[in-house]
Order: sequence, then structure tokens, then C-alpha cells
Amino acid sequence: MSRDNGAKPQRRLGVGFIGSGFNARFHMQGFRGIRDADVLGVWSPNAKNAASAAAYARELDVGNAKAYASITDMVADPAIDAIWLTGPNQARIENVEEIVDALDRGKGTLAGIASEKPLARNVAEAKRVTELVKGTGIKHGYLENQVFAPQVDTGRTLLWARGAATTGRPYLARAAEEHSGPHMPWFWQGELQGGGVLNDMMCHSALMVRHLLTKPGAPRDSVRPVRITAHIASLKWSRPAYAKQLRKTMGRDVDYSKRPSEDFASTTIEFETDDGFTVIGEASTSWSFVGAGLRLSAELLGPEYSMSWNTLDSGLKLFFSRAVQGRAGEDLVEKQNAEIGLMPVVANEAAAYGYEAEDRHFVRVFLGKEEPRLTFDDGLEVVKMLMTAYQSAEQGKTLDFPPRGLDKFVPAVARGEWNPVSSRA
Repeated sequence: MSRDNGAKPQRRLGVGFIGSGFNARFHMQGFRGIRDADVLGVWSPNAKNAASAAAYARELDVGNAKAYASITDMVADPAIDAIWLTGPNQARIENVEEIVDALDRGKGTLAGIASEKPLARNVAEAKRVTELVKGTGIKHGYLENQVFAPQVDTGRTLLWARGAATTGRPYLARAAEEHSGPHMPWFWQGELQGGGVLNDMMCHSALMVRHLLTKPGAPRDSVRPVRITAHIASLKWSRPAYAKQLRKTMGRDVDYSKRPSEDFASTTIEFETDDGFTVIGEASTSWSFVGAGLRLSAELLGPEYSMSWNTLDSGLKLFFSRAVQGRAGEDLVEKQNAEIGLMPVVANEAAAYGYEAEDRHFVRVFLGKEEPRLTFDDGLEVVKMLMTAYQSAEQGKTLDFPPRGLDKFVPAVARGEWNPVSSRA
């Protein structure tokens, strides 16, 4: 039964954020390019952080945002029409339960809920989140920014329209996300985050390769995963010197000499298509990448065509000699690793990485102007692929998808029981 109580169509969408950190602020930057929505609220368990994020939204002029004392208070405010879930993975179920409870008790109405990736830490949690939100009857969207990146969207459309239409469907997609490591301590803790880099970032790449291999306008299940092979490793951050550095930077709860998470993962996904072809997706992710900063890349190959995308192939580059001394920061590119030398600059990261386009899309979905391109069902499917990848890595073999016991599986990394040394044996 729907619990939106017949929420009236809105000319503008009032958006509230659960979460006040790096990801929430990236979305807020994206809202500068959206004409029919306002960021009006922020809740965080840390009131100071919530107030700071709300002030940031006002500074960007994307809405007269204010901090709320609770999620229930934010849902209850008639000005809030939709919620963006951008909080930590370990809080996802708790946050969704409070939203649903507020709706059940008639505290407020919502037109929709959008959730950041991954939808949850494992299949059981992802199913719980999906069931809770579907039970409200309101619209839901899965926030996967990379499939909305302008270059990806344009390149995929053109290759299918020109290359695939004349010489046949594409057969190989590759995607990667690489940087030097996350900003906050909880990302590095397998028990909290749900794993390491595979859970944190393979969610992007696994969906990206499937997206590229799927004909525009065709249902996602027209390209079905059937076999998955994966490998994980701790290449950098469990080395003694770097484990010490990580603990100094992130705090004593992040000790990769005792409880490491993987900082590199690769996955090969074999798909079957509804027109009888076998196609392949190759995905890799890394927290051990050394370069200018965050690098997102993708390729799509077919019989007589190909496309490639790399965010560090920027149209703008700056050079600073050794004489230029400045503070460390991320004003040139996300996860910036240096302040001197020849540096690529991503001038509008929120647009380049797809945040602006995905936020615009889901605003329009919740206003009733479009059908969702990604829902919680897609997020659940991604979690299933990630957990199969962890199983494959742990067992050292290719697995049919979905494997047995997937609903109850929790990766060894998330249990704090993974040993990268023994995994190499």
C-alpha cells in the first residue's frame, strides 16, 4: 500500500540529505545545474557536520538548506519531498528504517528516495533495504553516477546507433575506477564498510560494463550475468610502512597490519544476451593507484568500432615548478596526489563524473516527468554481483551466477578474517 498519501505533483522538488560528508557535497555541487529542485535539508548524526553541509548548500545557492535534529523531523517537514541517502554503508538499514517508520506513523509524505552506491553491504541487507522502500509504494532510484557521465552517455549512444547498427553488437566492455584511497576511516574498515575496494568501487564498474553492453532502450536483463571470476589483493596498504602511515592518518581503528581490506580487485563477468551472444565485461578497482588523482575509465569494443573514456585526459593542464609551494588539497582533481608538476584539471567534476545528470534525472523521476533508469532493484543486482565476486576470489575459481548461499554470504574482509598473505598461497 502506498504511504505517500497522494503527495501532490510538485513544480519544484524539495530535497533532504541523509549524510553530510564528501559524497553529499558532490551531489550539492551537481544541483547547481538543476532548475526544478532545491536542497532544503541535511541530517547527520553529527549536528556540527549537518550544519556545515547545510551552510555549504546555501553558499552554492542550491537551496535554503537547514540542519534537522532527526531523520523523522526532516521527513515530517512539508518542504521535503525526497530524500537522498548519502550516509555510511553501515547506517543504511537504520536510516531507511527511520524513514519508513516516519511514513508509517503519518509524520510526513515523500515522493521518492534515492540511494547512493552500494545499496548495502551484502545481499541480505540489500534485500531488506529494497523491501522496506518498496513497501512504502513511493518511487526509488539507485544513484550510480558513472553511467550518467556525459562522455559515457554520448559515446554509448553513438556507438550503438552507428557501429552496432551496421556491424553488430559490442562484445567487450572494460571499466575501472582508481585512486589513492578514501577520505574517511570507516571506508577502510571492512567490518563497517562491508569489504574493501571491491565493495566500495566495483559497484561502479560492474554496472558500467553491463550498461555499455546493453542496447539503449533495452531492458537491463537483456544482458544477463552468468559467470563471474574475481581476484582481490592488498598490494600497497598492508605493507608495514604504509600500514603505519594509514594508521597515523586514519586513526588506530584502521590497522592494516592486523585487519586489512583489499586495495585492488579485478572481475571478469560473462554475460549472455537475449539475442544469443556471449559478451564480456572486465572491471578493476584500486585504492593503490599512483597518479594525478581519481581516474575513471571505460572502453567499449565491437566488430568494427571502439570507444574510450578517461577522466584524466583533461582539456586543461597546469604546470607548477618546484618553486611553487602550496598547501595540499583537491582543487585540481579529486584524490589529488601532488601539488607540483604537470597536472590535469577536471574543471567541473560534478558534471564530468555524472552527478549533475543523475541528480537531474532523479529529480525529474520524483516529479513524475520521467521513468527511473535505475532503481533499488538494480542496486540489489549489483550487490549480488559483488558478493559473487568476493566468493570467487575467496574460492579461487569461476562461479556460476548466482551461486548458492548468496543471501547469507558475508565476505571474509567484512568479517575481519581476511589474510592477504594466505590468499596468495
